[in-house]
Amino acid sequence: MNATRFRDRAHAGQLLADQLMPYAGRAGVMILALPRGGVPVACEVANKINVRVDVLVVRKLGVPGWKELAMGAIASGGGRVINHEVVHGSGISMGILETVLSRESEELERRELAFQGHTGFPEVKDRIVIVIDDGMATGSTIKAAVQALRQQAPARIIVAVPTAASDACGMLEPLVDDLLVLKRPDPFRAVSQSYGDFTQISDAEVHHLLAKANAPFQIK
Repeated sequence: MNATRFRDRAHAGQLLADQLMPYAGRAGVMILALPRGGVPVACEVANKINVRVDVLVVRKLGVPGWKELAMGAIASGGGRVINHEVVHGSGISMGILETVLSRESEELERRELAFQGHTGFPEVKDRIVIVIDDGMATGSTIKAAVQALRQQAPARIIVAVPTAASDACGMLEPLVDDLLVLKRPDPFRAVSQSYGDFTQISDAEVHHLLAKANAPFQIK
């Protein structure tokens, strides 16, 4: 294994948690994971700093035929980001964009129901919110999440990811109260390049990880 890589998402979360210890056990702090890939990372952080974790559903708008390239993103609560440079550069028509938006909006609602049991937004007003994903390539996905979060009036928004592209960091930094990134590979090719194991996470694994991480907070 490349020594510069995280073994897997859990390993990345353990290292990220070390940097988030100032928030350990503090009242008014919550973690929002971006499913699915952000959940294993976030749950490791939650376990270590003793903070409840919930999900914030965000869907990347992938370019047809090249879904790893994001032309934007949508989030619970109405957050929407369109990367017009990618749209125009890829020759995407408004009709195609609307088709992708419609499809991903349906999937976003499905995941809200699957992961939360309802549609809508977690309660974040006046809270310190730590947003966690497994990485950030273009930054469109987390930008949509942040835009949606701002509408809900949290006290602070901290974005924490194990790996990110420098350009994405530069775009996001002015929009959040703090940005924590462990690795900024140069050149940056994909989030997966920073992981030895980047296996896709299933809905069932998301449920299991969230239930386990939040077990200490359940009312007896």
